[in-house]
Amino acid sequence: MSAEPVAVIVTTDLTVGGMTCAVCVNRVEKKLAKLDGVTATVNLATGRARVSHPAHVPPEELVATVEKAGYTATLPTPPEQPEGGDEDEPESVDARQERERLTVTALLAVPVLVLSMVPAWQFRNWQWLCFVLAAPVAVWSSWPFHVRALRGLRHSTATMDTLVSLGVLASFSWSAYALFLGGAGEPGMRMPFSLLPSASEGTAHIYLEAAVGVPLFVLAGRFLEARARHGTGAALRSLAQLGAKEVSVREGGTERLVPVEQLRTGHVFVVRPGERVATDGEVTEGSSAVDLSLVTGESEPVEVGPGSAVVGGAVNAGGLLLVRATAVGVDTQLARITQLVTDAQAGKARAQRLADAVAGVFVPVVLALAVTVLGFWLGAGADPQAAVTACVAVLVVACPCALGLATPTALMAATGRGAQLGVLVGGPQALESLQHIDTVVLDKTGTLTSGHMSVARVTVVPGGLGREAVLRLAGAVEQGSEHPLGRAIVSYAQRVVPERRLPDVGEFRAEAGRGVRGRVEGRLVEVLAPDDELPPALADALSVAEAAAYTPVVVLVDGVPEALIEIGDVVRPGSYRVVDRLRRLGVRPVLATGDREAPARAVASALGIEEVHARCTPEEKAALVRELREEGLRVAVVGDGVNDAAALAGADLGIAMGSGTDAAIGAADVTLVRGDIEALGDAVRLARRTLGTIRVNLLWAFGYNAVTVPLAMVGLLNPMVAAAAMSVSSLLVVGNSLRLRAWQPTRTRSLTR
Repeated sequence: MSAEPVAVIVTTDLTVGGMTCAVCVNRVEKKLAKLDGVTATVNLATGRARVSHPAHVPPEELVATVEKAGYTATLPTPPEQPEGGDEDEPESVDARQERERLTVTALLAVPVLVLSMVPAWQFRNWQWLCFVLAAPVAVWSSWPFHVRALRGLRHSTATMDTLVSLGVLASFSWSAYALFLGGAGEPGMRMPFSLLPSASEGTAHIYLEAAVGVPLFVLAGRFLEARARHGTGAALRSLAQLGAKEVSVREGGTERLVPVEQLRTGHVFVVRPGERVATDGEVTEGSSAVDLSLVTGESEPVEVGPGSAVVGGAVNAGGLLLVRATAVGVDTQLARITQLVTDAQAGKARAQRLADAVAGVFVPVVLALAVTVLGFWLGAGADPQAAVTACVAVLVVACPCALGLATPTALMAATGRGAQLGVLVGGPQALESLQHIDTVVLDKTGTLTSGHMSVARVTVVPGGLGREAVLRLAGAVEQGSEHPLGRAIVSYAQRVVPERRLPDVGEFRAEAGRGVRGRVEGRLVEVLAPDDELPPALADALSVAEAAAYTPVVVLVDGVPEALIEIGDVVRPGSYRVVDRLRRLGVRPVLATGDREAPARAVASALGIEEVHARCTPEEKAALVRELREEGLRVAVVGDGVNDAAALAGADLGIAMGSGTDAAIGAADVTLVRGDIEALGDAVRLARRTLGTIRVNLLWAFGYNAVTVPLAMVGLLNPMVAAAAMSVSSLLVVGNSLRLRAWQPTRTRSLTR
């Protein structure tokens, strides 16, 4: 019996237009989820929908589904930014139209507000002038609200625009009734203004100030809100601008200037002082210092020379460099960073999902409350205009916008700021995990130590192949290794062996946590962790190495031990500070390494780490993580190698060093791009600050509605004041999130060793 084919799931990003509040987000997600096998996450702040769907569901069907829900949807067209174009250009047309609408509305509305609020300035027939000025505001200025409200009505849904539209129409219609039929149109009529609703004796009250104030304040609020939300994505846009537009490619001794899109892997290009490195590559000629601060957050320039790797977007601060491209386009580190930040901003925290669920019933509840309030006051014998006032106030004061913006704006600001500091967070779930971790399992080599190891001593077997021959073979086989130990051996062999070029290796194989092997010039060469069966000379050297906390490896040629190589490493300067900071944050550090007991204990002692697990295989590291989690601890793992990948994937939170392997980075939830372990403390503190900001935002969003709606229901809120309060509530949420853009990690004093 054949198995059923597994459906292939793909991800498509859509740009959704016409969303104004969390209700819209909820509706789009539900409509897309009705398609078979489709799930969607919609972000109000970015206007993006990330849709996971079976391959047989075409993107065009997703677009059609969103449009049937009453919104617009488009598929992103690469490249998203035209070459040489203004990165703000796609938004400038809409922004200009909104600004023009707001300007005209303000010119018409301000005289109405002033005359309505200052009785001393009310001249004969002033109310009719206000009516003439208010009519375009109630119709033309509010037209987008009316259109979106009708669109929602056709789809049997109600949104924030429904509340605004009904509020404007109700206040303007009542004012028209009062002017034409209620006696308010008398030439000498005067109307006092009060922050609390009131009725004029014998004359129907006009609410033209509410009819113009509601659209004016809502338009102004959304305009300012859009500008503020645009600011939360500043870090992501700055990353996108780091790429060079043109590059000088050197071929056959000549240079030609080509667009960066035409650059291919293997091309050699020129980077002059002050220029940006066009793409990831390896320096082939020249030496200089490169500034990585805008890419990785690394504050100090890094010296590079032939053989050094450079990152696209880095600035050449010194001499002329020739660089061979090793990655282009979406494969570059800058592109991966940008994509990681974009992906992170597409997610939702658990608290936001609760807010979205509330928003799904928010507007219908508000509409029901408004009708109930109107019926109650009329049934209680209250003045009709007081009943209408309370009804309108309920409609315009309710604000689901703040609910929808509480998480995405904070997340956008935090992930952008994290990228600037060299911390890439995989999404809100990673932020939540970062906030709650209480135990962190730290790798040693390349994480707590620099990973820039050097060979301290080489001991060869008497009567064997000899020092130079062994180093030549060991260096050759280690050319295929990504481990810092292997790189140290290769570098040392190239310096010591007269033949600068090491021979090629075949049948190369790396055993995670043990070593490497391969065939060099017909011989089987193995560089492995030493076991207990060693010749006397190597056994004695092993004892010395362990006492000195060096890492030893044994070189076997055709199965015969030939030499013991001792390799030393240094603790990163930031490791002392980060371990101390983790303790201050209530996080327990645990050292787990594949290295031997002596060097592991030496590093742990220097850093003050009490719990040490040495000689851990990848499986043992993963088992350690499982044991800690079974004890009820929330565990994070920090690592940089292939041997850390299983532990990273099995932890509550995996944190990879940006200088590590792709396997480690791929298994991690957080990446410390700048390669500085101190970034770990920054990541934990940024996560706690971000989740705190989100909680404050949601508390404000829920609390605002819990307070103002009842005030409006009992007639203690003027509709115009209610409209201003509604706009301010969203601005406060966005403004609170924007504070994360300026967040600075606190640098502690250097600790004494």
